[in-house]
Amino acid sequence: MTSTEAASAFSADLGDGTYRNPVLNADWSDPDIVRVGDDYYLTASSFGRAPGLPLLHSHDLVNWTLVGHALTRLEPGAEFRVPRHDCGVWAPSLRHHADRFWIFWGDPDQGIFQVNAPEIRGPWTRPHLVKAGRGLIDACPLWDDETGEAYLVHAWAKSRSGIKNRLTGHRMHPDGTSLLDEGKVIVDGDRLPGWFTLEGPKLYRHDGWFWILAPAGSVETGWQGAFRSRDFFGPYEERVVLEQGDTDVNGPHQGGWVRTQNGEDWFLHFQQRGAYGRVVHLQPMCWNSDGWPVMGDEGTPVTGHRKPALPPQPPAAPATDDDFPGGRFGRQWQWTANPQDGWATHHSGDGLRLTCVRTVDAHDQRKLPNVLTQRLPGIPVTVEVELRLDSEEEGARAGLTVLGDAFSWIGLQRDADGSVHLVHRFGESVADRERDAAHPRPAPEGRARLRIGIAAGARCRFSCDVGDGRGFQPSGQVFAATPWRWVGALLGLFAVAPTGGGHAGAATFTQFRITPS
Repeated sequence: MTSTEAASAFSADLGDGTYRNPVLNADWSDPDIVRVGDDYYLTASSFGRAPGLPLLHSHDLVNWTLVGHALTRLEPGAEFRVPRHDCGVWAPSLRHHADRFWIFWGDPDQGIFQVNAPEIRGPWTRPHLVKAGRGLIDACPLWDDETGEAYLVHAWAKSRSGIKNRLTGHRMHPDGTSLLDEGKVIVDGDRLPGWFTLEGPKLYRHDGWFWILAPAGSVETGWQGAFRSRDFFGPYEERVVLEQGDTDVNGPHQGGWVRTQNGEDWFLHFQQRGAYGRVVHLQPMCWNSDGWPVMGDEGTPVTGHRKPALPPQPPAAPATDDDFPGGRFGRQWQWTANPQDGWATHHSGDGLRLTCVRTVDAHDQRKLPNVLTQRLPGIPVTVEVELRLDSEEEGARAGLTVLGDAFSWIGLQRDADGSVHLVHRFGESVADRERDAAHPRPAPEGRARLRIGIAAGARCRFSCDVGDGRGFQPSGQVFAATPWRWVGALLGLFAVAPTGGGHAGAATFTQFRITPS
């Protein structure tokens, strides 16, 4: 399949002037969007993976490409040397002000950070702590062009602060570096009958009102709320503007509003889909006679719609395939923690050369910082990669994994007698170590073609070809991929070795492909 064919297969663009939802069918969690001229940019939560804060670009709100990341490493670096899958970057907000791009987010264990850059591709500043504190999440700034004032709103994580269902507002220094007051609760969800888990606020100025678009009701069953006030500090009146209704789009909420250069309004939001994470939908939006936003089909999600009235764009989707030219990996890959020098080495040919990192945690992939991951596609696919185990170290192993609260992987391992075997192992969510999913098989050439067929419901069937003339052979039982608490399941490549001295060798991956089934 060519790159153009792959883009068409994964794109939501139906080619007839319409699109289908989701427009981003993978875990682009908690999306936010901004328009600058004729260009649209989106960012999303990246939690504990590095690089973080993905940056996507589109000309038509339907076809998206990944153009980079705003966060090279998570801060403080020592905290993220090990995986912290559900921590880190929560619900960022992307804005453009004073000829710069700005991203604010909350780290639930540290506080509210921001980075900024003159161009979307950078260079981005290092993270700056705007407000320290536990439980501060989902931060969003606003620069009021009418008054020159700047504001910030954020939500609360009860797990860290004991507070939830409230939005706190601050005046902010116009340079975005500090807050000018102690903050005030501007929306208290406990005072709204039936409202709970109010979070994820996005702050706007429109038609003389301060607007907060904020979800409530939890990620799987919630709804999208709109709040408005003539004064930033309130009081605010509220209305539900998007909910599931009789559709199959559960919990449609938390995202961003954008107005096109042609004056159309659109709203991007997520839907929680289990192991696939939070996929992104695009809803038409308008304003009713009372001045309130109306999203989707009179307040319920659309499964498809005419595309925005914008110049046509070729079908596009974030990249998945990789030949790893020169040993370099594409933008779609993220480590499960801050990377260390030497995990991947550059060379003159194609193929990803991963060092077999020595570790005491080889029995539990959830603890490995050196798994190179990308998002699990939200449609049935076949994943393939070729692996050669170059390490002579006893116990060295490398492979292809489906990683979540439970995990399963298939790959190669060097045994005590120097031979190489194909192994397939898994770890249940309640287990603290892996066990065999199938009996080991000889891999006499020290290489294998690995395959995972992922069917509906993220049900994974593993198989392999070890070059013995029998082609691909199934391995083990069907494995149902599982998410972490907030993060969807991930596809990953890894190489590890037992603890000891000296370099433990490497493994080489080539021709990584994801093909719609």
